[in-house]
Amino acid sequence: MEPTDADLRRILTRVRRIACVGVSANPVRPSHYVARYLGLKGFEVWPVNPGLAGQELLGRPVSRNLAEVPVEVDMVDIFRRSEHVPPIVDAALERFPALDVIWMQIGVRHPEAAERARARGVTVIENRCPKIEYQRLFGELRMGGFATGVISSRR
Repeated sequence: MEPTDADLRRILTRVRRIACVGVSANPVRPSHYVARYLGLKGFEVWPVNPGLAGQELLGRPVSRNLAEVPVEVDMVDIFRRSEHVPPIVDAALERFPALDVIWMQIGVRHPEAAERARARGVTVIENRCPKIEYQRLFGELRMGGFATGVISSRR
């Protein structure tokens, strides 16, 4: 069941706090620049990465796991391989009783874990990127998929 553009637009306007699981400190990694972009767009992004726990990333303390995220979040964004998804989904459902969305990044799918979340009333997006969808739906993507003003041949 693929989400419609209206579904994605509704999610991206309703969500405010995001736990980003698997975020990297390396600024060239997709997980880093997606989390950074979402933060620049006004989302409150809470980084989760056991290897960076206790450090600060993107202006917030990094949590070891979802149980350590200090606030309630609306969305969990998963930057881990598909085989790692089930325990993340289970932890998200346990930690955040009012969780609205579980979002699995491009290339990440787990139908069984997604179904468990949906059975609890959580919207699940698989194999998509919230940064790309935000740019596409709110007019930031142009020809070639580039955000204007970021990449240009003008001098």
